[in-house]
Amino acid sequence: MGRLAAGLATATVLSVTASGCVTVHGEREVVPGATRSEAAKALEDFTVAYNKADKAYDPALDADRVTGSLGAINQAGLAARGKNNPGGNRAHKPLELTDASYVIPEKAGWPRWFVADTDSDRDQDGGKADTRWLLVFVRTAPDAKWKAAYLAVVAASEVPKFRRSAEGWAQPVPSAGTDAALATPPARLSATYTGFLRTGAPDVFAPGATTSGWRDARKNTRRPGFSFQYIDQKLDYGTFAPLGLTTEDGGALVFFSSKHFERQTAAEGLRPAVTADVRALLTGEVKNTLTKERVSSQLVYVPKKSAGDPGGTDGRVRVLNRLPGLIAAQGS
Repeated sequence: MGRLAAGLATATVLSVTASGCVTVHGEREVVPGATRSEAAKALEDFTVAYNKADKAYDPALDADRVTGSLGAINQAGLAARGKNNPGGNRAHKPLELTDASYVIPEKAGWPRWFVADTDSDRDQDGGKADTRWLLVFVRTAPDAKWKAAYLAVVAASEVPKFRRSAEGWAQPVPSAGTDAALATPPARLSATYTGFLRTGAPDVFAPGATTSGWRDARKNTRRPGFSFQYIDQKLDYGTFAPLGLTTEDGGALVFFSSKHFERQTAAEGLRPAVTADVRALLTGEVKNTLTKERVSSQLVYVPKKSAGDPGGTDGRVRVLNRLPGLIAAQGS
């Protein structure tokens, strides 16, 4: 995933901040977010731009096709690799996204969005469709381009069935994102997740490498002569807003973003190590402190609240995929 984060940089779905009742330019009618042909063209345009940018290691070549957390990771990753490889990507292999289907929610106003569920030639699945790439595309206005805001790579078996209308359009999570039928409010997932990483509460996440395992790993970080500090911040505004869809079983599949800082401080006479990718994004001079800033996107399944569990503690939120990427570094 490190190579993926830097290239895409080298990891459906609701706008919890704008669905159903938003009025922009007087638009109140609930309509599909895109036609299927528009969705296919958006995926094609993204893939073409991504391949050009990855081949040249030039973030300008796909800057108008990415946004949100995927955009932040993609642009920083390409900028770093471009500095370290001014001749471009000699190992470039065109990304191919095939076997695409589209999950398109009905909503009013802007932004509008949809999910492309695809297979990728980057998968280590022997050509089988065992792993799916889920790309969320967002369009903020009638004259705006479709841009990819989120990416998650998941097992095909983890892609749920979505609640759909008779015409096949998906149903977004309610605009407030605080559906009482769900185990935890989707609109608050960024704050809930970063709060859990800081303090262990609220304990609504299923144990795993990106939840309890990550907390334990950070608490147990040890290196003679060095101390480590971590800061986690919610990231849920604008194009970083959570996006999700209602599933057939009454739960929700939700994408959300977060921001994470790691500070490494060295004792006298020592200095934090600086890799080439970190140096490419570094400001300041590393004397005894190095702070790394990362953006991360998560795909989670939020179950419905158990009928026998008023607090919703029986059903835990499962993190299906996490895509982090370094976006900046500061030395002092």
